[in-house]
Amino acid sequence: MAAPEDAKTGSHHKLHLSTKEAVRRFKAHALVEEKTHRDIVRVGLRDSIWTDFYHHALTASWPAFAYSAVIFYFLINLFFALLYWIAPDQVTGDGQHTLLSLFFFSVQTLSTVGYGGMVPVGLYSNTVVSFEVLAGMMINALATGVVFARFARPRARIMFSNTAVISNENGVPALCIRIANLRVSVILSVDVEVALSRLVMSKNGHLVRQFDQLLIVQSHVPVLRFAFVMAHVIGPDSPLHGKTVAELEQEEAEIVVTVTGTDEALGQTVFARTAYRFDHVRHNHRFVDIVVSRPDGRISVDYTRFHDIEEHATHHAPP
Repeated sequence: MAAPEDAKTGSHHKLHLSTKEAVRRFKAHALVEEKTHRDIVRVGLRDSIWTDFYHHALTASWPAFAYSAVIFYFLINLFFALLYWIAPDQVTGDGQHTLLSLFFFSVQTLSTVGYGGMVPVGLYSNTVVSFEVLAGMMINALATGVVFARFARPRARIMFSNTAVISNENGVPALCIRIANLRVSVILSVDVEVALSRLVMSKNGHLVRQFDQLLIVQSHVPVLRFAFVMAHVIGPDSPLHGKTVAELEQEEAEIVVTVTGTDEALGQTVFARTAYRFDHVRHNHRFVDIVVSRPDGRISVDYTRFHDIEEHATHHAPP
């Protein structure tokens, strides 16, 4: 494919960025699809945990969620223990009340267990107990809901191949990516979208991310039971047609894949996505077969070979 017109006439446009600065920005934007939210520093955007607490509670990692829950549980009980410590004589029980014993009394009150070893007496302590019991019921209800939501959140157990391949079957080049359903239940009405993401320099010298859709031979799959290979034919109308690996690497290009479907068992919509740099694309290769028929009539799916590829000979047309 001929070089873009901007590349041919680039000398006629005065860029506002130096070559070194442009390369630095290209590198900074690289692998944006593989980075997590924690790898991105958002300047000028206020993202307080209290303004979107539910979303943060659902998206936090399990270690971070458990650590935050333990710290909050300790602090809330310490707070009420200090309130009881102001008037320890209004909490009856055996022995002298220490901050530690009042802390455990708060734990019992917050959970509404109430073993009976320590009992509030007097207006002040009963008032504090009343507010702590109310707070305990609300915290338990919210915590139960958040934990259930984290477990019940639909997740697509879809596996993507480690590499993408460009096969050349019968002289027709095609970009191929394999996906697999890791659940026993099938995924219904699967829609696959593949896009070529590139960082290009506009005429006025601004670095912009451009997405070009890569049309798939079969972008809609009624039922995904085992594995499926999606293919994009690199024809004259393809954004990849005539592109060299060096050009794509210079543009920090990557292939972005999104999969949407409905889990048959859950009845919920599930999503999955991944991205491939072009150093993860193997030319003149194809995926090995993993679905075979057994002599007893059953179907065997070898997921241990899911990522395996093999080189195939290119068939040249006779002169």
